[in-house]
Amino acid sequence: MMIRSFLFLFGAVSLAEAQSAMPPAVRPRSDSAPPALQSVIRFEDATDASGIHFTHSFGSAKLGSLLEGTGGGCLWFDFNNSGRPSLYVISGRPLADSMHPYPLKDKPNPPPRNHLYRNDGDGHFTDVTDQSGLDPDMYGIAVTAADYDNDGYEDLLVTGFGKVVLYHNDGNGHFTDVTAKAGIKVDGWAISSTWLDYDRDGCLDLFVGRYVKFDPTYRAFYAADNYPGPLDYAGETNMLFHNNCDGTFTDVSDKSGISASIGRTMGVTAADFDNDGWDDIYVTNDSTQNFFFHNKHDGTFEEIGNDTGSAYGQNGEATSSMGPVAADFWNRGVLDLWVTDGSYNRFLRNLGAPELGVSSMDWKGFEDVTAAGGISQTDAQYASWGSGVYDFDNDGLLDILVFHGGLIHLIPQEHTLFRGLGEGKFADVSRQAGPVLSNRTVARGACFADYDNDGKVDAYVVNLGADGTLLHNVSANTGHWVEIKLIGTKSNRDGIGARVEVMAGGRRWMEERVASSGYLSQDDARLHFGLGAATAIDKLVVRWPSGIVQTLGTQPVDRVLTVQEPGERKPR
Repeated sequence: MMIRSFLFLFGAVSLAEAQSAMPPAVRPRSDSAPPALQSVIRFEDATDASGIHFTHSFGSAKLGSLLEGTGGGCLWFDFNNSGRPSLYVISGRPLADSMHPYPLKDKPNPPPRNHLYRNDGDGHFTDVTDQSGLDPDMYGIAVTAADYDNDGYEDLLVTGFGKVVLYHNDGNGHFTDVTAKAGIKVDGWAISSTWLDYDRDGCLDLFVGRYVKFDPTYRAFYAADNYPGPLDYAGETNMLFHNNCDGTFTDVSDKSGISASIGRTMGVTAADFDNDGWDDIYVTNDSTQNFFFHNKHDGTFEEIGNDTGSAYGQNGEATSSMGPVAADFWNRGVLDLWVTDGSYNRFLRNLGAPELGVSSMDWKGFEDVTAAGGISQTDAQYASWGSGVYDFDNDGLLDILVFHGGLIHLIPQEHTLFRGLGEGKFADVSRQAGPVLSNRTVARGACFADYDNDGKVDAYVVNLGADGTLLHNVSANTGHWVEIKLIGTKSNRDGIGARVEVMAGGRRWMEERVASSGYLSQDDARLHFGLGAATAIDKLVVRWPSGIVQTLGTQPVDRVLTVQEPGERKPR
């Protein structure tokens, strides 16, 4: 949010029936045809029809602080194990009158709160917030979910100003606040967080990012039309909690080396970027260099952002980075990075190779290829926030959907969609992809899921101080697809950190199951693969965090496959 003065052995496999008719094979692309004319990606606004009536609040009558301008995130998660992802959305709340530079004559009525919308399975959602217990008394910012106790139900962590709240999923539609019981204590302004099994013991650990040492009573002497920005406050450290595998956590922020770095965290994701089998942590900072915490396999991390080319922008600047997404854009078996920011955005090509194995000493880090990919030229005019990297038309190539909005003012902006052309190249097809992308909003967090199980990835975006938007993917003439739901046994039950490789029709794709992705948000836990014209999967390989490599033979397409890790979970 930088204030500018002038602008990713065999096991039991269950097959869930596809929820729609098999789509026709994707049409081959012609190298001579203009990319924009070839696009079949299209979204429509399904907000009203869905029953999701959420209005984000920054808690006051007028935007007046860094906290209020940060916005909120959202989460798709299957909290009731229905096979359908439900939606949880975060809102701010009014601060005390003494903490705001403008008179609060018109506080929101009714008072704003977070909402849980249960997926009813017919494109409609029901607000079940009251019976869920998911209504924390806090200024909420972000959310992430994981089954931290491996009981088969996804739990929830809400972060915000002054505290975080850990909710245990009771398995009956209700959640219980277990923050104190679990030993989770976070002071200051907690923002994006993520789950990872950094020591591969089968229990998910928790990383919590903190933004700045925010003082809500601080004023700029000459307020003008602005409010104090991120550089007006001291930076903060991040926190790491080790899962003790008994429902409790231990703060290992100092012991792990995480707290040695001071920044201004906005987004975070965790994945194995150097292919050494251990998940690393990538943190995007606001107006401060980004952090790459390399996992040293001994419970500690080393910050090597500058050495890996992932700390600064393409011109050596500390950009206002928002949300990171890990994905294998070149289908090489290594994870690249996509990062939104307040200017050009960042597209980082991983310079590693699949055969790196257990050693990362030869890893060369990342190369910034944003301009060469055809992205900078379009997004330079916007401030970019939530985004998703998915194959929206299932042609076998990843696309990028980016949501925009004003940095320090409520300036609405249209949104952009880049259709993947292969080899790291993209075409701007924003204005051909449906009127909903041309509807200008002040976007913040965004989360992605195939909420109607038709094989096409949809999106929800939180708009600052306004109604959110549900974007339904109605693309026509799309290719085949498969979605993979992982169930760990020796590994953590969510399969976070597992690598899935799909081989079909002479092509190969790879994804890693991650928790948080993008800005303040988390996507559907199922891994989505667009398969183009392939009518069957030739081979599917899962590399579990436990070290087990599971290989499955021929599998059908156009459905959800549930893959369970071999073996049984041993009680602890």
